[in-house]
Amino acid sequence: MYSELIHPTAIIDSKANIAEGVKIGPYCVIEGDVSIGLGTVIEAHVVIQGPTTIGRDNHFFQFGSIGAAPQDKKYAGEPTTLTIGDNNTFRENVTINRGTTQDIGKTVVGDNNWVMAGVHIAHDCIVGSNCILANATALAGHVKVDDWAILGGYTLVHQFCQIGAHSFCGMGSVINQDVPNFVVVSGNLAAPRGINLEGLKRRGFTKDQLNLIKKAYRTLYRTGNRLEQARHELELLNDDEGTLDGLNAFLKHSERGIVR
Repeated sequence: MYSELIHPTAIIDSKANIAEGVKIGPYCVIEGDVSIGLGTVIEAHVVIQGPTTIGRDNHFFQFGSIGAAPQDKKYAGEPTTLTIGDNNTFRENVTINRGTTQDIGKTVVGDNNWVMAGVHIAHDCIVGSNCILANATALAGHVKVDDWAILGGYTLVHQFCQIGAHSFCGMGSVINQDVPNFVVVSGNLAAPRGINLEGLKRRGFTKDQLNLIKKAYRTLYRTGNRLEQARHELELLNDDEGTLDGLNAFLKHSERGIVR
C-alpha cells in the first residue's frame, strides 16, 4: 500500500488488498475482503464493501456505494460477491450491490464501461463491456446488459430483463421485456423504433452487415410473424460471418419475451 496516494482520513481495513498506484481520496471507507487493482482512482467519500474484487485503472467518483449488501429481504448475510473489471468509470452517487444466493451469487461488471451519475446496479446483474449507462439509470435485480449497449438517462429496467448487444434505450425508457441485439427502443412502456444504425456504423459494421440487420429487424417486427416463425427465418437469413449469431442466441434464450 502506497501511503502517499491515500488520504490520511481514509479508513482502510488491514485485510483489504490495495495494489500499487491506487489513489484513495478523503473520507473513503474500504472494508476487508476487498481487492483493488493497479492504477484505480477512488475519489472522496466512496464506500467499498466486500467481498468485492475490482480490476485495474477504474475511476470511482465521489459518494459511490460499491459492494453493499443486496436490497433483497431474503438476503441473510451470505458471502455473495461483486466483481468489476478494468478501465471503468463510475460517476457520482453510483450504487452497485453484491449478488444473492437466490441467483448466481454475484454481481459482475465488465471492462471499459461508462456509468454516469446516480446509476443503480442491483444484485445479480451482469453488465458486459463497453456499455454506457446514463444518469439515473436503474437496473433491478437479475438484469443482464450485453456488450456495447447504451441506456439513456432515467432508463428503468425490470428485474430479469436482458438488454441485447449494440442496442440503444432512449431517455426515460421503461423496460419490462427483453431488448434484442441492435434494436432501438424508447417510451413507457418501451417500444421498438428501428436499429441502432449510427452506433453500428461507428463500431465498424459493413454495409452488407447493416443491410442484413435491417432485414432481420423487418423479419422480427414488420412482417407480422410470431416470434417462433421469426426465429426460424432469422436462422436462415444469417450470413457466413455469423452477423446474426448473437441475435439468434438472444431470442432463443429470452425468458420474458421481447419488447414489441
